[in-house]
Amino acid sequence: MALSRIGSIKFGLALLAGAAVMTQASVAQSQSSGFQQYLDSVRTKALAEGVSQATLNRALSSINYNDRVVRLDRSQPETQPNKPIPDFAPYKRTHVNPDRIRRGQDKYKALRPMLERIERETGVPEEIMIAIYGHETNYGAYTGNFNAPEALASLAYEGRRRDLFEAELIAVLKMIDRGVPQYAITGSWAGALGKPQFLPSVYLRLAKDGDGDGYADIWNSEVDAMTSIANYFVNSGWRRDQVWGFAVDVPGNLNRQAIASKITSPRCERVFARHSQYKTVAEWKRLGIVPQQGYWPSDDMLAALIEPDGVGKTAYLLGSNYRVILDYNCSNFYALSVGLLADEIRQ
Repeated sequence: MALSRIGSIKFGLALLAGAAVMTQASVAQSQSSGFQQYLDSVRTKALAEGVSQATLNRALSSINYNDRVVRLDRSQPETQPNKPIPDFAPYKRTHVNPDRIRRGQDKYKALRPMLERIERETGVPEEIMIAIYGHETNYGAYTGNFNAPEALASLAYEGRRRDLFEAELIAVLKMIDRGVPQYAITGSWAGALGKPQFLPSVYLRLAKDGDGDGYADIWNSEVDAMTSIANYFVNSGWRRDQVWGFAVDVPGNLNRQAIASKITSPRCERVFARHSQYKTVAEWKRLGIVPQQGYWPSDDMLAALIEPDGVGKTAYLLGSNYRVILDYNCSNFYALSVGLLADEIRQ
């Protein structure tokens, strides 16, 4: 009897396992079918925007839903409303570390004549361009190996930010249609491309030919990549000769409720919610804020306060140029690290 019951249990477990496999297969098949139907709708929209049928056949026929890019997108801490935002310090240690600073200083020295010219023409500091380069691709060492149409189509199909990723999918199809080579449509899991990691729509709008050869080659040309980064910052409102921000100490008796922002940002709400009201530097001085490096910009400069590691830890006053860095990548961790890396590179 015992052996009989054991056999029955094993048979039941086998049935359950088989049912689970069949369920997984059914889900995968349903997802694949839904994804292909979604691509059909994209084809219709792309054709209406001038993309050729030949390009659509070439770019879309062989791609599949990529669950990995969706999981990577869901893991971003500042974009997930139900997840607590961790402290900034661990992120800073891995993104503004001695190796990245040293390599950035080496790249800064190697590209100095070109960077000086671009800063003179645009007002975007040399070290900011290099810091973006370092953060985006480790100074060109890694630009990503995801098929951009597949990544963008998967993110759009998943649905949370469909409008954004569908527009980028159509933009990369336009790039292919205009003759951008196959290697150039391989990038990050979010569809970002080249040394500056431009999204396809950004490439179409703001990529710039820096060496006069008639092609904005942000994949192979550092002068084109740096010129394009500077052009992006100018387009986003970078203010010449104004700092992005600086580290400060905050008095323990600061009334944080009184300085809390009353504005809800229409974009990246969770990111901007961490910023205080904007006040002049003179007003922050009167509230007892003290710069860690003993440096104050002009009294009339407007700045917001952020305390990314909580009360009693290093805080930062953020100028309007900080918002331009956020326009490049809407994450406080990213923007703070770019600014801090730039400061270290320039020393």
